[in-house]
Amino acid sequence: MEPVLIVLVVLVVVAFIALIKTIQVIPQASAAIVERFGRYTRTLNAGLNIVVPFIDRVRNRIDLREQVVPFPPQPVITQDNLVVNIDTVIYYQVTDARAATYEVASYIQAIEQLTVTTLRNIIGSMDLESTLTSREVINAGLRGVLDEATGKWGIRVNRVELKAIEPPTSIQDSMEKQMRAERDKRAAILTAEGNRQSQILRAEGEKQAEVLKAEGEAQAAVLRADGEAAAIRTVFEAIHEGDADQKLLAYQYLQTLPELAKGDANKLWIIPSEIGDALKGLGGAFTGMTGNGGANGSAMAAPTAAPAAPPAAAQVPIDPAAGPRPLDTDTKGAARPRIDPLREYRKNNPEQ
Repeated sequence: MEPVLIVLVVLVVVAFIALIKTIQVIPQASAAIVERFGRYTRTLNAGLNIVVPFIDRVRNRIDLREQVVPFPPQPVITQDNLVVNIDTVIYYQVTDARAATYEVASYIQAIEQLTVTTLRNIIGSMDLESTLTSREVINAGLRGVLDEATGKWGIRVNRVELKAIEPPTSIQDSMEKQMRAERDKRAAILTAEGNRQSQILRAEGEKQAEVLKAEGEAQAAVLRADGEAAAIRTVFEAIHEGDADQKLLAYQYLQTLPELAKGDANKLWIIPSEIGDALKGLGGAFTGMTGNGGANGSAMAAPTAAPAAPPAAAQVPIDPAAGPRPLDTDTKGAARPRIDPLREYRKNNPEQ
C-alpha cells in the first residue's frame, strides 16, 4: 500500500505543477515570449493564456509601457574644439516584443551607445554658442536617428531630452562676465532712455504750463481792459446824463491834485495850464454859495479882479520830510515860490 500511496502523491504533485505551468496570466501592458523546444512559438498578450506544460516555456516578460532611461554625462567635442558634458534622457516604448527579444541582445545598451555616437556627430558640427541655444534642433536630430535605427528592434523612441550642457569652468567664467557686461550695457541704455523720456516730458509740461499761463494772462488782460472800458463808459455816460457843470469838475480836479504828490519816488510834479480855469470856476462856486447863505439874501457881487492864470507848466519839487512846496520859474528860468491863485484871489477880494 505504501508504494501505491507514494505514486499517487507524486502524480498529484506533478498534475498540480503541470496545471500551474499550463495556465499563464499576463498583466495589462505586458507581453510574454513562448518558446517550444527553444524555438519561438508565439507571444502571449495580457489576460489568461494556456500553454503546453513541459513543452512550451515562457522566456521573458516585456513591459509595453513607455520607459524613461537617463544616461550619464557624455563628453562631446564641439566644432570650436571645446569639450562639453551632455546629459540625455530617452523616452522609448516597446512595440514588438519578439523583435525586442530576438533582434538585439540588450536594447537599453544599444540605445545608449547609439545616442552617444549620434550626439557626437551632431555636436561636432556646431560651435558652443549654437550648442547652447539649439536644444530643440539637437533633440529633433537625435530622435530622428534613434527612431530610424531602433525601429527594427521593435523600439519606438518618443522623445529625447538634453538634461544639461556643461561647458568647461573657464568658459563658464567667461560667459558669466560676458552676460554681466551685456546686462550692465542694457541697464545703462535703459537708464539713459528713461532720463531722456523724463526730460522730454518735463520740457513738454513746462511748455504747456507757459502756454497756458500766457493764455491766462492774455485773457485776464482782455477782461481787465474790457472792465476798464466799461467803467470809463459808465462814468462818461453818468457825467453826461448828470450834466455836470464846470464848478463840480473844478472841485474834483483839485481833489485829485494831492494824489499826484504821494509816494517817496515823486520828486516833482507838473501843474497843467488849465489849473487857472479850474480855480476860477471853483472861486465862482464859492462866491455863489456865500451869496446865497447871507442874512439879507442878496446875491454876492462878482469878483472885481480875476486871479492871474498860472503859467502853462510848472515843475514842483517835493520834499518827503517837509511836504510838497510848489515852486514856479520866472522868465529867466530862476526858481521862485509859486503863487497860490486861490489865496491871491481871497486876498484881493476880502469881502468874499
